[in-house]
Amino acid sequence: MTATAPSTVLTARALLLDMDGTLVNSDAVVERVWRRWAERHGLDGDEVLKVVHGRQGYASMAVLLPDRPMEQNHAENARLLAEETADMDGVVPVPGAPAFLSFLRTGGVPHALVTSADVALSTARMTAAGLPLPAIRVTAESVGASKPDPEGFLKGAAELGVAPADCVVFEDSGAGIAAGRSAGMRVVGVGDRARAYGPDAWVHDLTQLRLEIAGDGEVRLHVG
Repeated sequence: MTATAPSTVLTARALLLDMDGTLVNSDAVVERVWRRWAERHGLDGDEVLKVVHGRQGYASMAVLLPDRPMEQNHAENARLLAEETADMDGVVPVPGAPAFLSFLRTGGVPHALVTSADVALSTARMTAAGLPLPAIRVTAESVGASKPDPEGFLKGAAELGVAPADCVVFEDSGAGIAAGRSAGMRVVGVGDRARAYGPDAWVHDLTQLRLEIAGDGEVRLHVG
């Protein structure tokens, strides 16, 4: 039986959704691409994978190769994004993601995708997983700073016209959870990776989530 956290009820007026690990399980691709990258640079693949989730590639490289010029990180990140966009083998929806997104869309719940992937990669992965793209998307091209900087989540809230305190973030990574908190938002952690970072609430996957729309448009999230 899957372990679950105690049930928590959160209220929100908008939801901000990470993609990888939250809506889409792309771990197989991420592992393949970054283990190859680690081997090329003489780094331990397991240690590299502890860093890369949630961040844009150039930001991960800056952590892992701190003495390398940032322009080299940006150039190599462009090549890695192309590798990832060409590799959809094993990309599947996180359990519960199709029903979750369907509820948000049909219920008119304000929501946005806030991802460290660029437009091409986020479109390819959501399509490969059979998931609809939210109308509002904050991608790598939209921000000047990668998670754990809160810029992406703050931009998502602004585009939805909702105050940060009225938003709930869904995230799987330490960098993403830190970004949501820095933005002044509550965070639901999704998946085993998220548990260690102490989100406000946690689910193993999105099947452990129940949503209700109140008469005033507020959304109640029954988590766990």
